Amino acid sequence: MLLSAFGSLLQLLYLAMLVLAVVAFVFAATAREDAYRAADKKKKSFWLGILGVAVAVNLLIPLLFLQLAGVVASIVFMVDVRPALKAVSGGGGGRKGGSSSDGPYGPYNGGR
Repeated sequence: MLLSAFGSLLQLLYLAMLVLAVVAFVFAATAREDAYRAADKKKKSFWLGILGVAVAVNLLIPLLFLQLAGVVASIVFMVDVRPALKAVSGGGGGRKGGSSSDGPYGPYNGGR
């Protein structure tokens, strides 16, 4: 029973790694090429290659070490590259103006 629960947990982990790699690959593919250059990140083809290999490894070669390398690449893309691409292409934040000192309920003036 314990082994089957561990096996199910491992299958969920593998599925989560695959989903993360696919989502990162889709985001990388839908971003504009010039946004990568404007954000001073690696080329689009570089990220598509790395993330494509991560997806292929997750689907075809179930070696945990290689899958973890793909997860690291996917996380780097999602945490570092994607926000930079969104900021450059004008899709970032959801803020429609305002100051950098604005809080969720209006401007913060330091108690003055």
